[in-house]
Amino acid sequence: MNRYTDEHVWVRLEDGVAIAGITSHAQDTLGEIVSVEMPSVGARFDAGTAAGVVESIKTASDVHMPATGEVLEVNEQLLNDPSLANSDPLGAGWFFKFRPDDPAAIDRLMDEATYEALTR
Repeated sequence: MNRYTDEHVWVRLEDGVAIAGITSHAQDTLGEIVSVEMPSVGARFDAGTAAGVVESIKTASDVHMPATGEVLEVNEQLLNDPSLANSDPLGAGWFFKFRPDDPAAIDRLMDEATYEALTR
């Protein structure tokens, strides 16, 4: 089950590893995505801090860490084809995987209904 931040990042926990990316709403707002910057594998970030950047033809926006943790992997396919963040933001367009210091922090983020209400 996906959880959401007010910075328009989704996150899903799978076997103790969190997968994160930008939401459908974020990619709609940004428009055509032309490049992404990823965090370094092994880097640690606090919740809410910028861990990457997504750049569209309109603007650039930070991708914020949804929970404190260590980056385990970045989506190389997205680096090579940033349009995946537009065409499949909740699937193949994921940005990075990380190990959260407190996996329960993911559960405390917004559920889908709460996030949808925020973006109306």
